[in-house]
Amino acid sequence: MTVKPSTRPGMGGILYDGGVTFRVWAPHADAVYVAGTFNDWDARAHPLAREGHGYWSRDIDGVRPRKDRYRYVIRNGERALWRIDPYAQDVTDSAGDTIVHDPAFDWGDDNGYHMPAWHEIVIYEMHIGTFNGVPDSAPGNLDGVIGRLPHLSELGVNAIQIMPPMEFAGEFSWGYNPAHIFAIESAYGATDGLKSFVKAAHDLGIAVLFDVVYNHFGPDDLDLWQFDGWAENDMGGIYFYNDWRAHTPWGHTRPDYGRGEVRQYIRDNALMWLEEYRIDGFRVDATNYIRNVYGRDNDPATDIPDGWSLMQWVTDEIRAHQAWKLMIAEDMQGNPWITKSTGAGGAGFCSQWDARFVSVVRRFLCEVEDAHRDMAALRDVLAQRYNDDAFDRVIYTESHDENANGQARVPEEIWPGHADSWAARKRSTLGAGLVFTAPGIPMLFQGQELLEDAWFHDDNPIDWSRKERFHGVFMFYRDLIRLRRN
Repeated sequence: MTVKPSTRPGMGGILYDGGVTFRVWAPHADAVYVAGTFNDWDARAHPLAREGHGYWSRDIDGVRPRKDRYRYVIRNGERALWRIDPYAQDVTDSAGDTIVHDPAFDWGDDNGYHMPAWHEIVIYEMHIGTFNGVPDSAPGNLDGVIGRLPHLSELGVNAIQIMPPMEFAGEFSWGYNPAHIFAIESAYGATDGLKSFVKAAHDLGIAVLFDVVYNHFGPDDLDLWQFDGWAENDMGGIYFYNDWRAHTPWGHTRPDYGRGEVRQYIRDNALMWLEEYRIDGFRVDATNYIRNVYGRDNDPATDIPDGWSLMQWVTDEIRAHQAWKLMIAEDMQGNPWITKSTGAGGAGFCSQWDARFVSVVRRFLCEVEDAHRDMAALRDVLAQRYNDDAFDRVIYTESHDENANGQARVPEEIWPGHADSWAARKRSTLGAGLVFTAPGIPMLFQGQELLEDAWFHDDNPIDWSRKERFHGVFMFYRDLIRLRRN
C-alpha cells in the first residue's frame, strides 16, 4: 500500500477526529517510521511519506491522545535512530517517549483576564522546584505553587516570571538546560498542570511570564543532537550550527538561526506558549548569546546577524498576534537597541534586565563604610533610562543569578553569617525601597519578602516559617508594592 503524506497542517503529533497526523523534519533520512504503543513499537509498521523539503508525514487512525506513546524511527544508512518528537508537548521524561498531546482544557472564564499595563507590573521571579518544595525530597510542582498563590496575592505582585520549566535532564535544575523546549518538565506537572496554574494565577489577577532559552539547547538528553544522522565537524547536525558559531558557555549547542526550519521551530515555540497556554509574555535568556557568539557588545567579527534577525522576527510575530504581551530580554550589556522597535533596526523587546542597576545598588548596600559609598553612581543608575522610556528596563536587587554563582542573597552579602540581623534587614529593605521607587519595572526574587538567606540552590526550598518570623519584613514589601501600584 502506498503511504500518502498528510494534507493537514502542523508539526509533531496533531490530533484529528479519529486519529493523529505525524509530521517531522528529517532532510537526511532515507526513511522515517513512527513506532508506539498503537503498533506494539514496531519499527517498520508505519512508514511516513516524503513531502519534499525534508519533511515526512502521514495520518494514522486510532491513535489515542493522552494514552498512546511514540517515537520516530529515522533510518540513515544502516542506522536506526529512535527520536522523541522535536515538537513533543508531553513526554514521559527527558529520555523517554512522546505522549500524544491533547490540547483540550477547560479555561472557564479565563478569557476575561487582562494583564496589567507594563507601567503597573510588579514581577516575582519564581523557581517551581523550590518555591513550595520539601527539603531532601522531590522538587516542588505546579500544584504546590497553586496552593501558595494566595501568598503572592496578599503580597500584591501581579506578574510571576517562572524560571525555565521546559523538560530538562533529571528532576532538579535551574531549567537553563532544556532538552525539549515544547514540553513542560514532567516532575512539575506537565501540560495540564501548567494550564491549571495559569488559570489559577489569572483568577487572582496575576500574569504569568515564561523564561525561555533559545541561545542554546541541552546539552543533556538532547534528541535534537544529530537528529537525522547528519552532522559536520562532529557537531550537532540539522538543528545546530556545525562550525565555530556553535560554541556557547553551556555546550556547543547553539541553534542554527540561519536555517529556516530552525527559525520556524523557535517561532512556533514562542507562539505556542502565548496561544495554547495563555502565557502573558517572556523573559528571553541571554539574548547577547543569540546575537554574538561570545555574548559581546560591539564586536562585529563575532556577531550573528541571523540571531538578531530571528529576535526581530519573533518579536514582530508576537506583536502582530498579541501586542499586549510583555517581552523582556536578558541581554545584560546595556544596549539600547535591544528595546528599540524593529522598524528602527532594534530587536523589538519591550524591556530588558538592567545589569548596571543591580550591580551598583548591591555594591552600595553591601559596602561597610559610608565613606566608600558612591552616591553619584547611585544617583546615575536610579535615573538611567533606555530610549527615554522608564519602563524599558527591569530593576531588582535579587535574581537567580545574583543569588548564586558565588554570590548570596542581599542580607547574607551585607553581613555573612548574620542575614537575620537588624543591619542586614535594614539595608536589604532599603534596597527594596530603591527598586520600588526608581523608574523601571520592579522585580523580586522568590523568598526575598521572607528575608531568605544564604544562596539559591535548585534543591533548597523556601523556608516558609520565615514569613511568621520576619512578618514585619513581609509587611514592608507588601506595603511598598501597594504604594508602587497606587
